Amino acid sequence: MVPIPDESDEDARRCVRERTELVCERVALVNRVNAVLATLGADDYNPLRQSRRRRLDELRTGLGEPLPPNARAKIERLLARLELVLTQIAELERERDAVVKADVPDHAAMMIQQLICLRGIGVQSATVLVREAFVRRFANGKALGAYAGLTATPFNSGGIEREQGIGKAGNRRLRSVMVELAWIWQRYQPSAAPVIWFRERVGTMGRRVRKVMVVALARKLLIALWRFATGGVVPEGAVMKPAT
Repeated sequence: MVPIPDESDEDARRCVRERTELVCERVALVNRVNAVLATLGADDYNPLRQSRRRRLDELRTGLGEPLPPNARAKIERLLARLELVLTQIAELERERDAVVKADVPDHAAMMIQQLICLRGIGVQSATVLVREAFVRRFANGKALGAYAGLTATPFNSGGIEREQGIGKAGNRRLRSVMVELAWIWQRYQPSAAPVIWFRERVGTMGRRVRKVMVVALARKLLIALWRFATGGVVPEGAVMKPAT
């Protein structure tokens, strides 16, 4: 059974999910601006820079002419929406960071503060882990892995036995951030026990095997981080960030 979080915890994770939605909107708007410019033969333009509106005066089409009026008007409207999205993302990130810097943090904020002490884990990743999973109560690591959709789905019928991959029936946001962290930890936590376990089994195998095995590493890492955030058990071989 899926453990139900408190009402306050359920409401707190709306900010995490809203930021993800806004980031997707930001990417879509940037792509739409670049698509309009591509049809005109104009390039070397980044809508995310502070000089985005001034640079419109400098842009030239493939024929060396200024941007057509209707095309420029469309781009300016897209930039207005993009600037609103950027403002809202910055506002949500300030609220997220304020939780980390709170002098008297609640239980969830304490877990976030604890997680970001580990190398390779930033504020956003720690916030997603806590808000999407660690505020809930799980009986064991297997239940947590199932909630994230990182457990195997074996098929047994008569004499046929085979693996069908992971279930992907759990929390996709949690699953995505854990796969990202699994790759990141190979760089920033090379001496951690889960990373050593991964390298011993992968060895010199190809890219496809590594992509399959990284899911197993993500599951192991998720359970290790859960024990660290809720019980203070430092993952074996993990390195903490230097004190500031």
